[in-house]
Amino acid sequence: MGLELEPLFQAWSYFRRRKFRQCSDLCSQLLERPPGEQEPDSEYTVFQAAWSLKTRALTEMVYVDEIDMDQEGIAEMMLDENAIAQVARPGTSLKLPGTSQGGGPSPAVRPVTQSGRPITGFVRPSTQGGRPSTMEQAIKTPRTALTARPITSASGKYVRLGTASMLTNPDGPFINLSRLNLAKYAQKPKLAKALFEYIFHHENDVKNALDLAALATEHAQFKDWWWKVQIGKCYYRLGLYREAEKQFKSALKQQDMVDTVLYLAKVYLRLDQPVTALNLFKQGLDQFPGEVTLICGIARIYEEMNNISSAAEYYKDVLKQDNTHVEAIACIGSNHFYSDQPEIALRFYRRLLQMGVYNCQLFNNVGLCCFYAQQYDMTLSSFERALFLAENEEETADVWYNLGHVAVARALLQTASSLAPHMYEPHFNFAILSEKVGDLQRSYTAAQKSEEAFPGHVDTQQLIKQLKDHFAML
Repeated sequence: MGLELEPLFQAWSYFRRRKFRQCSDLCSQLLERPPGEQEPDSEYTVFQAAWSLKTRALTEMVYVDEIDMDQEGIAEMMLDENAIAQVARPGTSLKLPGTSQGGGPSPAVRPVTQSGRPITGFVRPSTQGGRPSTMEQAIKTPRTALTARPITSASGKYVRLGTASMLTNPDGPFINLSRLNLAKYAQKPKLAKALFEYIFHHENDVKNALDLAALATEHAQFKDWWWKVQIGKCYYRLGLYREAEKQFKSALKQQDMVDTVLYLAKVYLRLDQPVTALNLFKQGLDQFPGEVTLICGIARIYEEMNNISSAAEYYKDVLKQDNTHVEAIACIGSNHFYSDQPEIALRFYRRLLQMGVYNCQLFNNVGLCCFYAQQYDMTLSSFERALFLAENEEETADVWYNLGHVAVARALLQTASSLAPHMYEPHFNFAILSEKVGDLQRSYTAAQKSEEAFPGHVDTQQLIKQLKDHFAML
């Protein structure tokens, strides 16, 4: 017979196991027990704990990590009040990254966005599309790969998050923010921090969150770095980047934290100051040597500035610290592919498969690497798997576009075999492609020609044997 836990400990257990819905429901039952108590400042300690735990559970249900750089949309582009110079110096702006630096692959080989940024090997919010330079380009901007919707603005995303949070409380909001006495809660740090995260993330009420954070940091006599970071986050959400910069800098003076460095770098990137962000990351590495997020941040900036060789070096440093970092593996593999090294790129993509990454994009890349590495036996099977895993029309179109290269290659190989009948390579490759597309008769004919040109070729002999066995079964 199992032991029954106290309801509060049971709710805490649900929270630790990330079962936030069960945690919230159990806390609601605990909050209904004390009659007449509507605020968490009563003498009931269990009531305060249940109230705080429920706010944290509701927050975790809609929590989104804001450290990654947000996608700039039409609103941010046209209402940018932080622009200092219309024409930035080369190598100092993300809007005009310029040509490739450091001997990396040419932009003519590596696909770029409308703004000139190279397409990265890993989709991030800041790399879904280039920042349009005009309103006409912004209107014509294609749909993003992640949302399949036109890019509008970052503020619209937070509105949708706030709308989605209403689904967690079908009976209405858990806390009526208009009736809260924020000054009273600011004097209780434990309750104030949970309340702030609930207001900021769940209710998306930046104004009330900022008021609470300002009162709390004043009560702490401006000595609590955590509240300064929260004020900076509120300023950033409101578009007050210089004020956010001051708060993050003040927090770093009191306490060195990796997240604070990342938030401050995020401000500099929004202000289009990548060189300042790079210096900040490198200073952070002096305090936190080997920190993966800081090294990865440097690599991202170099990649967006089209300095591919430097980005690849820092991504390699990331793998030295964390050899399972998916973004670093994908970006290094992409860099090798566009550097005419598909065999090496294939090793990195196979590593992702071994790690359990299993999606359409990965098999599409594997198929391309196999095709350019002339490993035709795996090319079509990889593309077939990519088609099976495609989740929307855009992904399907990408796979079929790449399959078109295979069809063109088959025609070119047929031409090459007619021009150089003494060479076995065109005959053998044409036989492999024909066998994969189901044209077995032409595959057998080409394999025979390959055997005549090179009688000792083992792969040709194995292919002929497979085709003979198949014909014998018909």
